[in-house]
Amino acid sequence: MARLLVVEDDETIGGYLESSLRVHGHEVVWQRTGSGALRVAETGEFDLVLLDLGLPDLDGVEVCRQLRGRLPWSVLVMLTARAEEMDIVVGLEAGADDYLTKPIRLAELHARIRAHLRRGALLPEGAPTTYVLGELRVDTAARRVSLAGHEVELRAREFDLLARLAVDAGVVVSRETLMAEVWDQHWAGSTKTLDVHVAALRRKLTEASSTRAVPRIVTLRGRGFRFEPPAE
Repeated sequence: MARLLVVEDDETIGGYLESSLRVHGHEVVWQRTGSGALRVAETGEFDLVLLDLGLPDLDGVEVCRQLRGRLPWSVLVMLTARAEEMDIVVGLEAGADDYLTKPIRLAELHARIRAHLRRGALLPEGAPTTYVLGELRVDTAARRVSLAGHEVELRAREFDLLARLAVDAGVVVSRETLMAEVWDQHWAGSTKTLDVHVAALRRKLTEASSTRAVPRIVTLRGRGFRFEPPAE
């Protein structure tokens, strides 16, 4: 059973989500305002947060940003009526791991939640738990990354993405493979979330590097991404 925080001001939608999630065995805390969600986030841990961006009291993107700071290891899924790509990108850059557009389809919602709660890239059976690639160290058991001896703070999905790329360092991994193994094997939506997470990984690895030997995630148009570790 997972502990979920639902942030939704609409009584009908919120009640619908709460009852459906409870039927699936989850513990649910429902908040109707952004301020209420931030207050609750200070009192305990949540496995996953469903956050409506259209809140009555606070800007939803700012609530997303603050929740990410208070719940760094929770999966954060935006619920939005705005299907415009720029709105989605802004939310993902504020700290969300994923998004769903309204009207919400319950089958898709529960499939996404199951995928996220698996928590962790689907690494090949028998794969090592630690990858040392030049100055980069990825520990999948402890979920820690260090570069040149300095720890790199990554969000949950950023870590999963880096771990999956590290398995096949130097090899092109397709967008479809990354979406299937890091997000959901039945993913049918936009892959914009992948692009945002790759951009965040590039930025954090560059910021963490104290030398010119920065790990690179190379984009190969029409094919996917290739991870190039830093030189020894």
